[in-house]
Amino acid sequence: MPRVSPTLVAAIAAVVALVALLLALGAQLRVAALRRRLAAVGADGSADPAAVAAREHERLTRLGAEVDALRTRLDAVDGHVAAGLRHVAVVRYDAFGDMGGRLSFSAALVDDAGDGLVLSSIHARGESRTYAKGIVAGSSEITLTPEEQQALAAARTDRADA
Repeated sequence: MPRVSPTLVAAIAAVVALVALLLALGAQLRVAALRRRLAAVGADGSADPAAVAAREHERLTRLGAEVDALRTRLDAVDGHVAAGLRHVAVVRYDAFGDMGGRLSFSAALVDDAGDGLVLSSIHARGESRTYAKGIVAGSSEITLTPEEQQALAAARTDRADA
């Protein structure tokens, strides 16, 4: 058997050590990159990727439940808004031909369903009278004056001042 020189053994060992060092360096870089990714999703770097994924899944499940609860509350708020007297219109007029300044008025206040009321104030020289008439589904049991009908129509179509 031929004799192997110690220099050749040392050179081979040095090459093997260099290859091992490069492989270790590559592994270290991959571990560092994995730790950065884990840190980006909230892990401390020493956590198991499966544990991080499980924690994120749990967090997303909680967020989904919170979104569902918010949707339910939003639907309730939408119902309250629809029931609010938020459609308003005012019609000003002269109730009597000898009076100027259009001091009489009819104001309609209704919700989305057309329920609400019409307020009318008739202004004369010596007195002023105020009337309120209930509105259900856009109409009243009491006969509405033309000005009250105009105010109600404007409120139902969201025209603020007729």
